[in-house]
Amino acid sequence: MEHETTIPGYSTSDPTSFAYPTARSRWPIIITQAIDDAYRTVGACEEGPKKEEGKKIVEELARLKYEVQHDRPLTPIRDDGYADVAIYNKELEQLGSPAWLNVPWLYTECYLFRRINTSFTLSQHWKNYDVFARQKISTFRSSRPAVLELAARYKDLVTQVRAHKESKQPADEEAERILFMEMCEICLWGNATDLSLLTNLTYEDIQKLQGSEARKAAEQNILVNDLPAAYELLLKAKKSGKKERQVDIVLDNAGFELYVDLILAGYLLSAGLATSVVLHPKSMPWFVSDVLPSDFGMLLNALAGPRHFYETPTEEDQLQDKTPKALEEKEVEDLQFLFAEWSTFHGEGQLRMRPNRFWTHPGSFWRLPYEAKDLYEDLKESELVIFKGDLNYRKLTGDAKWDSTTPFVKAIGPLGPGSGVNVMALRTCKADVVVGLKPGEDEKLRQLEGGGGDSGARKWAWSGKWAVVSFSDGA
Repeated sequence: MEHETTIPGYSTSDPTSFAYPTARSRWPIIITQAIDDAYRTVGACEEGPKKEEGKKIVEELARLKYEVQHDRPLTPIRDDGYADVAIYNKELEQLGSPAWLNVPWLYTECYLFRRINTSFTLSQHWKNYDVFARQKISTFRSSRPAVLELAARYKDLVTQVRAHKESKQPADEEAERILFMEMCEICLWGNATDLSLLTNLTYEDIQKLQGSEARKAAEQNILVNDLPAAYELLLKAKKSGKKERQVDIVLDNAGFELYVDLILAGYLLSAGLATSVVLHPKSMPWFVSDVLPSDFGMLLNALAGPRHFYETPTEEDQLQDKTPKALEEKEVEDLQFLFAEWSTFHGEGQLRMRPNRFWTHPGSFWRLPYEAKDLYEDLKESELVIFKGDLNYRKLTGDAKWDSTTPFVKAIGPLGPGSGVNVMALRTCKADVVVGLKPGEDEKLRQLEGGGGDSGARKWAWSGKWAVVSFSDGA
């Protein structure tokens, strides 16, 4: 395809690729979950046009599931008025109208979610319905222990950072550098198991964390770690006295992961490593859990009224006759501190949300300078553009079968050196493509239990156990 790498990509027909089980097992499950959600919502509607329209959407989703499971040819996206329809359909034509189980993985997975969305956008009453919202909210509620612990740590940390600033004491640059690493690693892993990194996080004792067992254990699983280079870039801009210093975060998942993204954004602003942070969500329900602007609002509402959010029984709670545990007063105060922080940043324009349809196009980010020139020029103004998660990494690298030792700066093509965009990818590995490894490292990882062995499959990269933090200076 035009503006893409010539290195072959992964296909749903390749039994050694994660694309193979994804197409045969994961996609039908995803569609089934969407059907179940829509069916529940339709069932709660009063009789009338909205209910009838909802029934037709459920039928369309059921037909889509049949197509996937029976390896039918992909059909053109119906025109719902958005410009990306032409992009999807042109590429489908170039692919020769293939069937689901023998087609480029990246294109088809994007196509799948665009097809699901089209059933809603072509309706009158369901245009803005997020068929994955229930799952996202449920997942965030289930992260309650981690949310509460991190809120308390963050409040203490920000309070200490501000007190240190007001005391006019000289900056402890080593402590600040380590703190940046800690916050980015929390953002990288984005799950509760890694909150041990924050157990003793205080500004005065931060350097002690450098030798903590939790940090060492986590760092062992980061195969490429370019965080020091990214920190030096932000620190240099800060010391230069540059008045406006923007950091962009291209978001991945909603719920707890968005929560830790906001923790990182708030930290960057509080520590003076950025004067503004721009968040880039998706503009349609995407890959089940990706962030929409409405998810940002949901999260802020949960923090503003945490008792209502966490203490109100869900449908499942009611069925099981469960009553959620009441929040303690301090837990409420900690969460409302976050709400006050983030809503103030948002209200003052330091924390902004900027969706763009490009993020849900079918191609890789190699196309960014050509398909989304205004967005590209905006990103060039940023001190650092942080791409979160596995899909963004796949798109940065063209989801191609690069040799694992290929430099990251080469694998991201037009966004590499000379692009004017400073790129950092924070990615836990959940798909085949991986670059920037040392010679022999991929082979060694394949020999670990469940790593793939001599099967030809890079199974170690499917589990999310391993991570890479890759940086490219766009100068």
